[in-house]
Amino acid sequence: MFIGPVFTREAIVAPRRVRHFLTRGVYATALLLLIFTAWLVLTGTQRIVNVGDMARFGAVLFQVLAPLQLALMLFLAAIQSASNVSVEKDRETLILLLMSRLSNSELVLGKLFASLLGLGVMLLTSLPIFMLIVLFGGTSFAQVGWTFLVTAAAVLAAGSLGCTIAFWREKTFQALALVALLLVFWIGLFEGVAIVPTKIAGYTGAQLATAASPFRAILAASHPTVTETWPSEVVPFLIVAMVVSVLLCGTAILRVRRWNPNRDVRQSQSAGEQSNGIDVFTGSVIGVEDETVAAQSGLQKASPSGDSTTALSDRTGDAPATLGQRAVADGERFRSGHVDDRTRSVGTSSRRVWDNPILWREVCTWAYGKKILFIRAAYWLLSAIVFMAVYTLIANGVSTHGSAGGTIVIPAYAKPLAPFLFVSIVMVNALAVTAITTERDGRALDLLMVTDLSPKEFLFGKLFGVMTIAADMIVLPLLIVGYLWFSNLISLENLFYLSVGFLSVNVFGIVLGIHCGMSYNFSRQAISVSLGTVFFLFLGVVTSMVMMVSFTGSVEAQFGPFLACLVGGAIGIYVALGWNSPSSALALASAALPLAMFYSITSLLMGNYLSAFIVMTGVYSYATVAIILPRLTEFLVSTRRLKTAEDD
Repeated sequence: MFIGPVFTREAIVAPRRVRHFLTRGVYATALLLLIFTAWLVLTGTQRIVNVGDMARFGAVLFQVLAPLQLALMLFLAAIQSASNVSVEKDRETLILLLMSRLSNSELVLGKLFASLLGLGVMLLTSLPIFMLIVLFGGTSFAQVGWTFLVTAAAVLAAGSLGCTIAFWREKTFQALALVALLLVFWIGLFEGVAIVPTKIAGYTGAQLATAASPFRAILAASHPTVTETWPSEVVPFLIVAMVVSVLLCGTAILRVRRWNPNRDVRQSQSAGEQSNGIDVFTGSVIGVEDETVAAQSGLQKASPSGDSTTALSDRTGDAPATLGQRAVADGERFRSGHVDDRTRSVGTSSRRVWDNPILWREVCTWAYGKKILFIRAAYWLLSAIVFMAVYTLIANGVSTHGSAGGTIVIPAYAKPLAPFLFVSIVMVNALAVTAITTERDGRALDLLMVTDLSPKEFLFGKLFGVMTIAADMIVLPLLIVGYLWFSNLISLENLFYLSVGFLSVNVFGIVLGIHCGMSYNFSRQAISVSLGTVFFLFLGVVTSMVMMVSFTGSVEAQFGPFLACLVGGAIGIYVALGWNSPSSALALASAALPLAMFYSITSLLMGNYLSAFIVMTGVYSYATVAIILPRLTEFLVSTRRLKTAEDD
């Protein structure tokens, strides 16, 4: 195939894996459950009298599921493509691919489309389900077609972004964090452009946002008027997404062998080439380039008659003596030049290692690479943008206004702040899981397990180390929340609730990442499960809330229809987290997490802040203890290295 053998191998091997069929089966089942749940919500509170009611249901359902699918696909495309390449770097197998006859285009495009193969299958699996929504009325097949084209183009652009960043960055966390930040910049930037009152290059801000933002484009594609507005609202985004994909892939193709191998590998190779050798006859240290000359000179000193005694005497330069004495002298001379006998003076004193060497390495060394400063700078920039958005809303007097439905009022400042808090939690979780997977892929985790380190030292060293490295991602959101209190938008009591709740969720995210990193043999599985769990707990529950508000406007009376979805999510969390270390405490935590998120979001929307705080902090604290407590007694680390197990 034109993409190359990397994609060809993935296309051949993927159908042999169980997860290839399990993933698309679970995804199709989840979509059908959402449709059935929405129908139960509608019929439980309203009467379906005529065809118009059915059509309104179909239109609202389609406009809820289309953005949900886009958000899920964007997340998976960016994370999977980035992790797929980063894992190759961590295992040092990317160097083998670079040494092969693969061209740059075959390597880059092969890894890209191999990462997107599973997502393409999931997208095709959902197509008949979206076609079924047309039977309700209110939607058309043209809407479905344009929606899937927008989703596919956005997935290709996000996958190209993740693949390019992963080829560029050295560490897995650097790639994942930078991809997450760029996705937020992508959507947030054009959300800001959309509210610009003046025209830019003859186009309004809304038109530019629709042409460049996947979120705006999917809303336009899922709207019933898309049959008339597709040339001006949908086609521009398809063109922009394709151009962005081509530029990103082209940059990766041109630079992949300049970026890789990284600087550390090249420096070690240069140091190896400049290493010194030992003259076996004199014991002196010589350069590698002088070994041939030394060997030739040694042979020329040998006696032409073949007298070994004379030749040995000539080489040593000693007076004639017994053969044994000369052999001892030569042995001492050779030992004096051996590596064991060399000494070197050190100009600087060595650093003192703390009692917990894991924590010392995380805090006092560049364990995640020096480029993490770039990630911090990007996060500070994002924090400044979010703060300016909140400040602008407060200055314009619209911060207390929001969308209302019945008794539900969402403040306007929550629109930029809520995604920012979610991105912070995702980045902290990604840092925690890569802190373990990098150790495993670098074959350092096996060495740590045979030292005198206790499980408590290892776990708490990683936990507090990640918290120290990710201090910016925890403190900056709290400072923005503190500014809301300073502006009298929230009370001191609510500031305490929000701060403590945010901290408890971050601690849970760190422990969850460490747990997944230690539980799964392969880094890609650990990263997917860890980030997927966080993604489900927030996006899945929020989607349920949006469906309830969209169809009925009432939240309190609709807990029953969503119970089945929450139970299914709890089972999925337990399977993902407890498959190799099941426990009753972990099962209870898995069952309580989705319910707690559902109840907490419901309470926040209804203004019951104290109950939301108690439930969220209590359940997340219990889940944190349930996950970390069994690992304090022994190293429950999966270290099997079956190279072909991932391909079965």
